[in-house]
This record gives sequence, structure tokens and C-alpha cells, in this order.
Amino acid sequence: MAKIKPISQKTVFRPDKRLGQNFLKNSGIINHIIDLSGFDGADHILEVGPGKGALTIPLAGVVRHITAVEKDHRLISDLEDRFLKANIDNVSLINNDILRFDISTIAGSQIRKLKVIGNLPYNISSPFVEMLIKNQHLVSKAVLMFQLEFARRIAASPGSKAYGAMSVLVQYNAEVRPLFQVSKEEFRPVPKVGSMVVVFDMEKPHPRRADNYDLFKRVVKGGFAHRRKTVINSLKGSLQSFNSESILCSLEKCGIDPKRRAETLSIDDFIDLTSALKDFKSSNP
Repeated sequence: MAKIKPISQKTVFRPDKRLGQNFLKNSGIINHIIDLSGFDGADHILEVGPGKGALTIPLAGVVRHITAVEKDHRLISDLEDRFLKANIDNVSLINNDILRFDISTIAGSQIRKLKVIGNLPYNISSPFVEMLIKNQHLVSKAVLMFQLEFARRIAASPGSKAYGAMSVLVQYNAEVRPLFQVSKEEFRPVPKVGSMVVVFDMEKPHPRRADNYDLFKRVVKGGFAHRRKTVINSLKGSLQSFNSESILCSLEKCGIDPKRRAETLSIDDFIDLTSALKDFKSSNP
């Protein structure tokens, strides 16, 4: 861990709207995020978008190492200067798009799994979460800030308007726990909506597992493909490899009313339905 010197952050910088740049300015909130993260001196952290280093600099004094991936090349030299002035020697700064970054290049030799932190722009939130799930064997925990709408979607429960395919697939792969909301006024420039900090515990996935994960994903996405339709009609229009009879029989086998909508089904319902469809196809090739 580095011994951190306080530094001034007076560098003039014009945020790029195309990159969704909104910088958190409240040091109290930043320290609160670090405190609630539960990170310790043995952790290697992957930080998504360090920006001006507002989170990176205090976090460097808590953890063993940080690999900070920043897409905006304009920020790199300024960050390097800030780290030098703050006497930080445990941060590796990489100029890259996080969605193209190979996490295995920094996780392969680690005794512990990586932990992840970052303030996610809305335009990469969904693909980054998908990337996180694909790399869950390399990551134990992620503490991420999302726009409020997206955070509510991934943490939503069955029956709520926010509940959808993303809710099911994320919660199937990780325990999701909202921490706290952050007002839009805490950012510069001020975004249109507030944000929420969410913890993903990648080592606590849903206790039941689907027999066929690829089919499970297809069933979940198919169920929500037409939200206004009943689950049977939505699946009929999305699962081309299953006919109406197989879908209806599978729903009945699971005790799921075909007239229900996908937003009322739990993760276990989707697991049961996946298993029933798989069994029906095996019995009726």
C-alpha cells in the first residue's frame, strides 16, 4: 500500500459527453464507497474509468494494487502526474476501452480473485455487466455505481416494472445488493438522473443451477422479448426451436399459468421451465 500525500485537483478538463463522463466531486461519498467496499490490503482492484483519480488516490492507500483502465487518452498524463505527486506506486494505469480489455491478463497470476470498482457510464453499463458475468471465475466482488434506472433494473424483484431479463441473468450469477443512492448534484457536469452504488458478490450466485445455461438464457430473454404478451406467446415468438405444444406442455409441467407474464416469474420458475423444455425435446426428438 502506498503512503498517500494529499494533492490539489485544479486541472481544467472538459468532459466528453460521448464517453458519458460525469465526475463525482464529493470526497465524503468517495470515502463512504471505499469504507463499504470491504476491500483490504491484500486486494488487487480493477478500477473502471479512474477519470481524474478522485477514487483511485484514496483507494491506493487501502489496497495492495490497482489496475486502472481509462479509455480517454487525454486523462492519462494528468493521472500519471497526480499519482507521482501523491507518492503512489501501486497503481498500473492502462489506456484502453474496458469492454475490449482482457481481464485474464491481470488476474491469471493472482492468488486472490480480482475485485472491481467503478462509476459506469450508462452507455456501457449493460455490456460491462455481461462482461463481468463472463469473467466471474476471475472476480470475487464488484462495487459499481450506475445510473439509478439501470441499478434498479438489475436489483429488481419479480412483479416490479423494473424486473426483466437483465434482473434474472445478473441475480442468477451473483448476489446483488444496493448500497445507497447518490444525488445527481454530486457530479460535474450534473447528469440528468441520480445514481446508485451496487455490490455484486460473484461468489454467491443463485443456489439453484440450470441444466443448460445457454438454453436458460434463451428462455429468459425469450420470455421478456415481448413484455406486453403472455409468457407463452412471448416464448412462441422467440424460441424458434420449440413449437407451441412443447412450450405449453413445459409450462404446465412447471405449474406456470401460460397466461402469466414473464415479469411475474422467479429465477426458479425460469430454471424449472428450462429443465422442462430440455426434457420435452429429449423425449420428442
